[in-house]
Amino acid sequence: MPPPEKPVVRKLAAAKRAGAGTRPAPAAPQPAQPPRPRGPLTVGPSPEELLRDLRACLDTLGLDSSSEVTDRLLAYLRLLQKWNATYNLTALRASETILTHHLADCLAAIPPLRRHLDQQQLKAPVPVLDVGSGGGLPGLVFALLLPEVVVTCVDTVGKKTAFIQQAALELGLRNLRVEHARVETLRGQYSVITSRAFASLPDFTALTAQLLAAGGWWMAMKGKAPDDELVGLAPSIQVDRVEPLAVPGLDADRCLVWMTSRM
Repeated sequence: MPPPEKPVVRKLAAAKRAGAGTRPAPAAPQPAQPPRPRGPLTVGPSPEELLRDLRACLDTLGLDSSSEVTDRLLAYLRLLQKWNATYNLTALRASETILTHHLADCLAAIPPLRRHLDQQQLKAPVPVLDVGSGGGLPGLVFALLLPEVVVTCVDTVGKKTAFIQQAALELGLRNLRVEHARVETLRGQYSVITSRAFASLPDFTALTAQLLAAGGWWMAMKGKAPDDELVGLAPSIQVDRVEPLAVPGLDADRCLVWMTSRM
């Protein structure tokens, strides 16, 4: 006869028989782990830091840095960011790059423009045309800082002119007009016609020649001095000067090309 099973062995065998045909309980689900960041996280400037940088820019350029001006410029920046999320008005998204590459870039052109208006002894309101204004750059910024001018912003893209119209309304810019049209279909005469990243100088002047008032000037905002574009200008265009610009907070070449008509 086989030896009797020990009590411990009998308990283990009974437990094995009792669990036969049953599956083990599934393990409790584990909470999903967030993905690890691939690089260091970046945080934009605080409102206080943005205000400080804007005031420093205005002070460097000798422009009004009062709360009224800074509040309106920052409100414009926020509007541009808000609309940009849906309508893609500009490729830039971060507030600090919008400040340096857009606002400061346009603000840097205001002191030369103001000197020009004084030298020409033009009486207010001075009509200014901004061609291919996009999100209101530079026309809206000019209208905000220069109450002595009346700026017309023209663009062929409806969403962009709608934004400029809304921004002018919210910022209370009564000296800003908006045209959703091709520039060659416009009527009127302007003492200053400006553009920023709109077209080559030959195209810019050809498309707007009929809109330039007698004794008026073109002021084209450019990056590096556009020597190749200057040689392509029509004989009727006189280049007065290529004026370098220093944009606070931006390490890049910028200049203004001042032109007038020989006719």
